[in-house]
Amino acid sequence: MDFRTDILGEPYQAVDLPLAADDEGEVVATLIRRQAGASGTAAGGSRRAVLYVHGYVDYFFQTHLADFYAERGYDFYALDLRKYGRSLRPHHSPNFIRDLDAYGEELDEAVRIIREVDGHDTLLLNGHSTGGLISALYADRRAGQGTIDALFLNSPFLSMPAALPIRTLGAPVVDALGRVAGTRKLPAPLNPHYVHSLHRDFRGSWEFDLTLKPAEGFPLYSGWLAAIQQGQRRVRRGLRIDCPVLLMASTASTVTTKWDEALLRSDGILRAEDIARLAPRLGPRVTTVRVRDGVHDLVLSAPEVRERVFAELGLWLSAYLPERAG
Repeated sequence: MDFRTDILGEPYQAVDLPLAADDEGEVVATLIRRQAGASGTAAGGSRRAVLYVHGYVDYFFQTHLADFYAERGYDFYALDLRKYGRSLRPHHSPNFIRDLDAYGEELDEAVRIIREVDGHDTLLLNGHSTGGLISALYADRRAGQGTIDALFLNSPFLSMPAALPIRTLGAPVVDALGRVAGTRKLPAPLNPHYVHSLHRDFRGSWEFDLTLKPAEGFPLYSGWLAAIQQGQRRVRRGLRIDCPVLLMASTASTVTTKWDEALLRSDGILRAEDIARLAPRLGPRVTTVRVRDGVHDLVLSAPEVRERVFAELGLWLSAYLPERAG
């Protein structure tokens, strides 16, 4: 694979994954790699790996998450999905998709590279928010195939937070619009205060590219929203994920259109109670952990909260993905 130095700089590398073209033309995804530094695979890293999938209006930039895994002997990989982040092209409708199952193309290719090209025999899939929903559906579709060994979901988008288009139009109308006018823009821009709570140029402490993760978000398309609704209905009916699942969510949510200090210690995007309530629908081996004072992306919470998140994740990994002798 022709990996190049990633926008994050060394030791991060990236490679474009060509995908089937759609009605907007060329489509790619981007696979990012950071090796743990151990020996044992064709790529020179660990025999264990993690694949991270980001959320909506998002991309991979959380290098401290990669550090956590690398310290535990995992080679780290992340996908910038089609029309997101590194994979967004000028001719694309940002973040647009008509069917969440279409992401199986880049997920399958990433898994192939991780397992067959780079030689890993243990794979953890780690999804955040919309990436958590996508990852859960993918794990369900690949159940019984040995594709992934465990699944970690960070505030997965399992339930709609009663956004404006749902309240005003209703789910059936959104579904119909998605079928006949998928790129129609709906009146529900992202609340900018969530990004303001994160980025160091506003009220947060993190550095990321505001052109790839803008505070005001990207247009909300009816086809994307219809695809999300369809995926969430599948979750409500019940999935059959056959690997161990860790689901984490905050203990509180904040719904506001104005700045509120509570955004620094609660989920400002989704309803955490709904996420936790749906956890048992994922499969037979689900561990649920609620994180006090956690923000939507739990690994971007305050330092003492992140410590708890990583401590819980570390315990779960030790129990379900113990390091193999030899």
